[in-house]
Amino acid sequence: MTVMSIARFERFFRVAGGLDVDKNDLKRYSDFVDAKLYGLLTVAQATAKANGRDIVRLCDLPITKGLQESIHNFRKIDHEIELKPILEQLATHPTLDRAPDEETEAAYPEIIGGLSLALAQSFKILHPDLKNPQTQHWEEARAVFDLLL
Repeated sequence: MTVMSIARFERFFRVAGGLDVDKNDLKRYSDFVDAKLYGLLTVAQATAKANGRDIVRLCDLPITKGLQESIHNFRKIDHEIELKPILEQLATHPTLDRAPDEETEAAYPEIIGGLSLALAQSFKILHPDLKNPQTQHWEEARAVFDLLL
């Protein structure tokens, strides 16, 4: 990530959760995003297969009500931070048995944005006074997401 990207990443977490993250948190964040997007796509692929389709459609993704609300709230925040172009770079995935259609791939950055917003807010739910997440905090938040997504 470029210096400008790191600054936007840091600003996003300040706005989204009142958190001070730094470039050292980028690896944890990137791993989180990769794992969650892959998990969503794995379920979507199974849904497409069950419906007899060779492609994954947006409706195949298991987007919960809470994640949908986070995606919507991310759109509001993103107007001022402009993180979406950076998230487009993070929106990569391994080759799947069923390829996603264009609409689905185009939604990845906002899905990642929603996941990111939910992640930032989960830090504050788990530790209301937290300012600078440490490894333990990242592990706890990831464990919660692993249970739900």
